[in-house]
Amino acid sequence: MIPSSSLNTTHHSPAQTPLELAQALAAQLAIAPNDWHRLKGNRRAQAQQHLAAGLVLLLNDQPDDALQHLQQAVGWLDRSIKAPPCPSHGNH
Repeated sequence: MIPSSSLNTTHHSPAQTPLELAQALAAQLAIAPNDWHRLKGNRRAQAQQHLAAGLVLLLNDQPDDALQHLQQAVGWLDRSIKAPPCPSHGNH
């Protein structure tokens, strides 16, 4: 359980569904292509991106896909995953 003191008490519009809020969060936490090199090894940024994507998928009733992203997030946090090679450079 998350301590209530750690939660942001900002209220959202009643028109925003949990899915819409998760999508907005995922959009903010997604690593943009032009930031990929700078953040490719940033464990916190990578975990946040995968966790938010997993939440969106879970709220879209796609638990298997959500689980893959959640496992990726855990891998970044527990250091069992390392940065992949640059997609623009290929595997030379």
